[in-house]
Amino acid sequence: MSPPSESPPSEIIVRAAEPDDVAAITEVMNQPRAYWGTLQWPYHSVALREQKFTVDRNNAPLVALVDGKVVGVIGLHRETAHRRAHAAAIGMAVHDAYAGRGVGSALMAAVVDLAERWWNIKRLELSVYADNARAIALYERFGFEREGLMRAYAWRDGEYVDSLAMARLSL
Repeated sequence: MSPPSESPPSEIIVRAAEPDDVAAITEVMNQPRAYWGTLQWPYHSVALREQKFTVDRNNAPLVALVDGKVVGVIGLHRETAHRRAHAAAIGMAVHDAYAGRGVGSALMAAVVDLAERWWNIKRLELSVYADNARAIALYERFGFEREGLMRAYAWRDGEYVDSLAMARLSL
């Protein structure tokens, strides 16, 4: 199979993730840039990810497809504690071969719409490694603001790295 062209995909479809998507989600999450930019580690198996894939009305996993192939994933995770029920966290990853081609923007647009127009979420939260400039720029385009620096937040690739806490408040 030849690699995708560098031009933007003609159509990106975002939909709910299905159990049959787990193998494709695993491929996305096992990409070097994907696990570099998330709290995931390399070499997750499909079986392990299948164990984590459960139906829960407080979680909404979405996938992005290009030409029928899952090329990105985002999760919306609503807080369940009563005093934090207005808040939700997101986490996302895009297949390395599709980075910079609009997939992340399509996923963010869908999850912000779902959170604010359908789940009545006031506060969307995320953490992002402080050296992930591409992701930070994407989040800032969607109205996320930096709220703080978490030093030595996670162990990645043989060293501790900092993370930014970011949030978006709906109007």
